[in-house]
Amino acid sequence: MKLNLLLALALPTAFFGQNNSAANTTGDYPNAYSSGSANVYRFDNSSRLFSDWSVSIGGGSAFLQNADVNSFYDGKVDFGWNAYASIDKQITHTFGMSVQYQMGKTNQKALLPGAAGAAAGVATAYTKYHQVAVLGDINFSNLMRRVDNHSTYRWALHGYAGVGLQGYDTLLLDNDMSRWSTTPARIPIQIEQKLGLDTFFYQVGTGVKFNASKLIDVEARAMYIISGDDSFDGGGFGKDGVPRYNALKDGHSDNMFTVNLGLSFKLGKQSPNLQWFDPLNNINDRISILDSKEIDFVVCEKGDLDNDGVCDDWDRQLDTPAGARVDGAGVALDMDLDGVIDLYDKCVTVPGPASNNGCPVNVK
Repeated sequence: MKLNLLLALALPTAFFGQNNSAANTTGDYPNAYSSGSANVYRFDNSSRLFSDWSVSIGGGSAFLQNADVNSFYDGKVDFGWNAYASIDKQITHTFGMSVQYQMGKTNQKALLPGAAGAAAGVATAYTKYHQVAVLGDINFSNLMRRVDNHSTYRWALHGYAGVGLQGYDTLLLDNDMSRWSTTPARIPIQIEQKLGLDTFFYQVGTGVKFNASKLIDVEARAMYIISGDDSFDGGGFGKDGVPRYNALKDGHSDNMFTVNLGLSFKLGKQSPNLQWFDPLNNINDRISILDSKEIDFVVCEKGDLDNDGVCDDWDRQLDTPAGARVDGAGVALDMDLDGVIDLYDKCVTVPGPASNNGCPVNVK
């Protein structure tokens, strides 16, 4: 019985709770779905406060670091090069995403141990690569900005992480087994890896951006790229391959890092770009404007001398007795209009003379 009664009460409430027939669905604001504020607008291009797209290009050096055949040999560095281009989308003021294309070339050397090394000499190799990646971008400067920081926001520290696909061509030459020769027959170690779904690589890095103008950012960026491939350095296929360059070091991933200088071109008519918007600075600016603004109107400038809750600026009865209820003009209430305020009237709803405490006099 109790369950049936509960359902009888709950079901009509649930159905009518979904009724939106009175809602304004014309697209005008404010409506039933807005806060009622006049500052609520449809979110479209005309209502955007920031731009959030940019195009970036850059380039610099590339080095194979953690590899059997690497760019650091005998205290010297074999410089390579790389270049990138990306389309960037800022999601919030602290996080963005990029689709990036990168290409480059690394140069590296290695020496086999023992007699094999004496015969082959120092091997030289290169790796030409091209990569397509998706990068996440965290703006650490906005993420960790102090509440009391009023400084101009022109520099930002960024962190990057992402995954992608890569293809590459490698060539390794030495003086023995890996060289061009017909007598005896010799061929270099040469590998061509096509870009495919099984060529995943990972990368992380950091960068420092400078807001040069409304249209251009300048960035210095360093990235560490984990190829996940033991053949990326040109050492051959597997650690048992001949000659045994891939057996020089443990591990199954040849990793490199890049150091770049780049430019970002901010797109859109709105300024600033969302990555340069600092909510804390914006709040500080608004507070500063309010603090320095002349006071147009002061509430209760003259106070409330009779403590009736109505400021003396518009109180029509400045000497209201303590404890008396008052109307909006500060006048003590007299519900029955008999000239005796309710505070002293013992018959609030029936008129009577003040001599009888506001109660009617019985005449016989």
